[in-house]
Amino acid sequence: MRTVEDFIYTHGGHRRRVLQYLHQWFTEQLGLTDKIRYNIPFYYGHSWICYLNPVGEDRVELAFLRGNELSNAAGLLLSKGRKQVAGVEFASVQDIPKEALDNMLQEAILLDEANASRR
Repeated sequence: MRTVEDFIYTHGGHRRRVLQYLHQWFTEQLGLTDKIRYNIPFYYGHSWICYLNPVGEDRVELAFLRGNELSNAAGLLLSKGRKQVAGVEFASVQDIPKEALDNMLQEAILLDEANASRR
């Protein structure tokens, strides 16, 4: 099975930079664990929190598996008809609203930790 880094290097240009940036943020700063599932990178703490999915010709969707439970205070998340999953797409690293995204990630991690403590 290939690694997330292998997956990232199959892409080029802005898409690769977005994937690299988010991957490093999730693993190095947030301490999430990465794993390829369904041929895309998933990130988890106690359970799956989010995944990165290349969409269209040049974008990357960051999707939260429990996006329907997040506050979406910044209004960035779109469900696209999905019941649980909600995500946001980026075409470049400059498109990433870092503060708003950090707030969403922290909320998703807290939700993950709260569910783990109930088990």
